[in-house]
Amino acid sequence: MTGSEATPSFRLAYVPGVTPTKWVRIWNERLPDIPLTLVAVTPAEAFGLLRDGGADAGFVRLPVDRTDLSAIPLYTETTVVVIPKDHEISAVEEVSAEDLADEVVLHPLDDTLDWERPPGRPAFERPATTADAVELVAAGIGLLVVPQSLARLHHRKDLTYRPVTGTPESRVALSWPEDRTTDMVEDFIGIVRGRTVNSSRGRQAPAQPKAGRPDASGARRGPAQGKTGTAKAGGRSGAGKGGAKGGAAKGGAKSSGRSAKPRRRS
Repeated sequence: MTGSEATPSFRLAYVPGVTPTKWVRIWNERLPDIPLTLVAVTPAEAFGLLRDGGADAGFVRLPVDRTDLSAIPLYTETTVVVIPKDHEISAVEEVSAEDLADEVVLHPLDDTLDWERPPGRPAFERPATTADAVELVAAGIGLLVVPQSLARLHHRKDLTYRPVTGTPESRVALSWPEDRTTDMVEDFIGIVRGRTVNSSRGRQAPAQPKAGRPDASGARRGPAQGKTGTAKAGGRSGAGKGGAKGGAAKGGAKSSGRSAKPRRRS
């Protein structure tokens, strides 16, 4: 490599709540010579970063504009409501959206759920971020409905959460610019999809021809020698109806019978 050539690297963006640790570890094991750089990005910035070349691929939340971006849906998150630990909802294992009808439910500007109509009663104003909304929940201002990963990300000792039914769910996907599906992007797609290192998509060395099995003499049989090879012809196939037992033996030694043994003269 000349001094003018840049060292190859892979830039991976991810939105809050996504934990790419497992996939990064596999990348480092399989492609140790290509460093992977993580780029934390907000949901609002993620798609612009991919389009502008600030990242090669990214973990984002659906929906994705498929006009110029490709996407592989990966998993769907559980939706939860974040509440103070002493809230009455903490006494149950699960609630529905209808159960929140009388509650003030915060709806931050960076909300990741595709609401047709958020549950509960709206707050006086919308918090700027999910982190701000969590602070308001801790202050007793209202409740917050978010994907479970965000509830974990903004965990506080004085807050807890419970699953909510009847609400939108957040789906996480791997996305990248369609016209920049490079070899490195393909490598990372393979890792995310669980392909093994020996997968046909992997960039492996050409497979070597398999060595043949040794015959009776210890020599290895070449790949062109098949079932009609000499080692087989002298084996069990000769014991068939048309083989040595049914052919040569029948017309040879057996046909001569006892006349083959000379008689002793008296």
